[in-house]
Amino acid sequence: MPDFAQRGPITTLHDLGTVEIGTLEAELRESVRRSPIGLVLPITASDMRAAPFANITQKLGEADYVDTVTVVLNRADSPEDYREAARLCAPMGDRVQLLWTDGPRGTAALNELLEAGFDVSKPGKGRAVWFAFGHLLADIKLKAFVLQDGDIVGYDNEMLIRLSLPMAHPGMDFDFCKAYYARCTNKMHGRVVRLLVVPFVRALITVMGNDPYLVFLRSFRYPLAGEFAITSTLARSNRIPCDWGLEVGTLSEVFRNTSPKRVAQVDIARLYEHKHQPLSLEDPTTGLMKMASDILRNIIRTLASRGTVFGTGHFISLRSAYLRLAQDAIRQYHADSLMNGLDYDRHSEEQAIEGFAELITQTGQAVSDDPSGEPALPTWTRVMTAFPEFPLRLREIVKLDREEYLD
Repeated sequence: MPDFAQRGPITTLHDLGTVEIGTLEAELRESVRRSPIGLVLPITASDMRAAPFANITQKLGEADYVDTVTVVLNRADSPEDYREAARLCAPMGDRVQLLWTDGPRGTAALNELLEAGFDVSKPGKGRAVWFAFGHLLADIKLKAFVLQDGDIVGYDNEMLIRLSLPMAHPGMDFDFCKAYYARCTNKMHGRVVRLLVVPFVRALITVMGNDPYLVFLRSFRYPLAGEFAITSTLARSNRIPCDWGLEVGTLSEVFRNTSPKRVAQVDIARLYEHKHQPLSLEDPTTGLMKMASDILRNIIRTLASRGTVFGTGHFISLRSAYLRLAQDAIRQYHADSLMNGLDYDRHSEEQAIEGFAELITQTGQAVSDDPSGEPALPTWTRVMTAFPEFPLRLREIVKLDREEYLD
């Protein structure tokens, strides 16, 4: 039986296998005539040299329903990196805009914001996405921005079509659309979602009650998906975290700035694969443990900002409730893996939840010591109040870099 259930306050857009992708593609081409979209593709020097990126750019060369493709090159500090990125992006044609954050002009722009009191000092995917949104905001005809990762193995434009259509179609009125998918090869992936976020949110509801924000988070099938689409208006007013809490932090901002009924999640792929982070149980400052820590802190601080009061006893209860729910989840995943012929290392999964449980205790102490945490990037509304022409300056940076390093 196809799954068409709607659970929670957001809308779930399923792939029931009842429509040809060509039909959706034709509808998207018609829709973007009135509601053009821009695509954001953040990459690092290592991402662009990996095999998936060349396939992605080849496929996107056929995506004529995208008005502008902003490729944000970060963690790349040499003109050779820039030139190679430009060469790899060539299949996308004239629509591609290569925004180099670490080049002399990008660095100067960031330094200007720093001198004006804007905290944009921390590099990473969050800042790259933020920079790209600013670049796209210079084009007032763009109605929505679509964010897509640059390391998707087996990428197909169907993913982009299904993510973009809910934002462009005149019969839908969403402000935000999040992707979801099944992450598995010969085994289940997505450990931070399966073993931490889902049982932890359930534990929070058990201990703290049904806060609307928690109900909102629980509605997402894959809350850590890197792909989403957002209206240009909402992109102006959303803050973006700089750390591994980017995905959860984005959902927190969406919850804050729009209504859940204007939020959707869409099934973009039967299977989805990209690079994996090591669990790093021995070093909580790297890998999945660092990601898990940033996510936990983001959720707790968001709840605190909504008036939830946490004491030491709450974190003891949260840890106990989390462990029970996560252990139950492992039993379920083990059975599901058996039914689908997947490899399942139950021992390593148990080790993961024990490590995550320890992080819950550490998070309680960390939030108590530093309630505010690292500041998120400023909203573009705030930046444009101080520097109204800054998005246009980012457009100029793209143009001048291209003239200097390519022409």
